[in-house]
Amino acid sequence: MGVAVRPTAPRRWFRLSIPLVIFALLLLYLSARSLGARSGCGLGAQACVPGGTAPFQVRQESGPLEAPERKEPPCLGPRGMLGRMMRPFHASLNPEGDVGLSPYLAGWRALVEFLTPLGSVFAFASREAFTTVTALEARVHGPDAEHYLSLVAMAAWERRAGLLERPGEAPRDPARSSGSRTLLLLHRALRWSQLCLHRVATGALGGPDAGAQCSDAYGAALGPHHPWLVRQAARLAFLAFPGRRRLLELACPGTTEAEARAALARAAGTLEDVYNRTQGLLAERSLLQLA
Repeated sequence: MGVAVRPTAPRRWFRLSIPLVIFALLLLYLSARSLGARSGCGLGAQACVPGGTAPFQVRQESGPLEAPERKEPPCLGPRGMLGRMMRPFHASLNPEGDVGLSPYLAGWRALVEFLTPLGSVFAFASREAFTTVTALEARVHGPDAEHYLSLVAMAAWERRAGLLERPGEAPRDPARSSGSRTLLLLHRALRWSQLCLHRVATGALGGPDAGAQCSDAYGAALGPHHPWLVRQAARLAFLAFPGRRRLLELACPGTTEAEARAALARAAGTLEDVYNRTQGLLAERSLLQLA
């Protein structure tokens, strides 16, 4: 009598295929095209700003936390990871109420550097953000650089030159997106990063873990722009998110938990300031519907 052979190969292939499917879905979810899949909504705690609705800004929520009195931790200094991110973003908020594009993009590059080690979800996000930052930098430093000094100057010139997309119409070639549309994609991703970092910094002991909080931030900032399948893939990815303690160690090494929380909350507050000003400028110019 022959011995039956168990059909292990198909099962093994199925088990190996699951991570590949999730990987592919995450690449889709973090692509610039999927970031612009729907139009008409700005993002925030109550995120949608449909056409005709008065501009709004998100509620300021990233106030400093209390920490033991001591000198500023190294992570907030000129050589610290958070400090290198906060300074250019803060510098982008010029006194005229505009957003300078060159320091804004420098801040984004530092933010990408900070996010990459924080886990697979952030690695995907930061990779896509790097591509988007590079695309806008090509305009800021290109032949029309004089028109790309600030958000206001860029939006005015692209409107006069007929470079703006029609609301809700994604360009066939993403590389040819207007600078205003490219900035909108970064603007949405900035909101997700800010919400996630703020919630990691301020989450109560015994409350939701960092993965759940950053998943909620995704639902508030990016989920409304993504199809159902992409949202499900994102939720799966957040199950493997690193814990709060690990995130705080990476954000501000060599400090106590209270000091790391306070430093991360300050960084999130800077991102929130930039988001709020950018949100207002985009809304005033009806640019939130570009993607």
